[in-house]
Amino acid sequence: MTQTNGEGRLHGFVLAVLLFMSGCAGLLPERPLPDNFYFWQVHSPDRSDADRVIDQRRQPEKLLAFYGVRPGMRVLDLGAGGGYNTELLARVVGPDGVVYAQNSRYLLENIVKGRFGERLEKPAMRNVVPLVREFDDPVPPEARNLDLVTFNFVYHDTVWLGVDRNKMNRAVFTALKPGGLYIVADHSGRPGTGVSEGKTLHRIEESVLRREVEAAGFKLVGEAGFLRNPDDPRDASVFKPKIPNDEFVLKFVKP
Repeated sequence: MTQTNGEGRLHGFVLAVLLFMSGCAGLLPERPLPDNFYFWQVHSPDRSDADRVIDQRRQPEKLLAFYGVRPGMRVLDLGAGGGYNTELLARVVGPDGVVYAQNSRYLLENIVKGRFGERLEKPAMRNVVPLVREFDDPVPPEARNLDLVTFNFVYHDTVWLGVDRNKMNRAVFTALKPGGLYIVADHSGRPGTGVSEGKTLHRIEESVLRREVEAAGFKLVGEAGFLRNPDDPRDASVFKPKIPNDEFVLKFVKP
């Protein structure tokens, strides 16, 4: 069928518009999440009773909202442990997203002891890719252009594990896309203690952690207060608290 000049011009105009729109897709506002989206993820009936106990001290709805995690995202969960945080992330990113869950060999063999493997059998974990990698080099080549990296309550352990934390943080920086977020939560140590109580009390001084992460090129853009407890003297092990632990959650961005 022969195309007229007018039809050809119209076709070319439509094609140009479509190409322009596809090129600008990243500039369009994100589609709003359904009402109470994080609430329903946390209160899904197939979550375990053990995880619901952890919920009481972790406040996962607020944590997920602070992450800003959304369906379709590419996420890395550092120090995934038994997978509590990994599963929450997997539920949110859904089938179009992926969650890489990193544990070191030492953590798997001496602390996790099979718990993560058991969790992987759950349907909610279908989009999870387990990684057994050292913290110095936690990101495989295929896990690039990430939207989000989370690191919950394990950063202090990298001190007594002898991890090169500068190398670790630079690896995270490289793996994130520009504008990607690195969110670190940990147990707060007293001023002046630095990293000295990472193995004894499982705490780390917040200002020290912040400086280490910023040295890799990150910029601090947010702090969450929902796990804070100013009444915590921070002189006891976090596993034997007299009162709820003081915990910080810091949000960094890759410029």
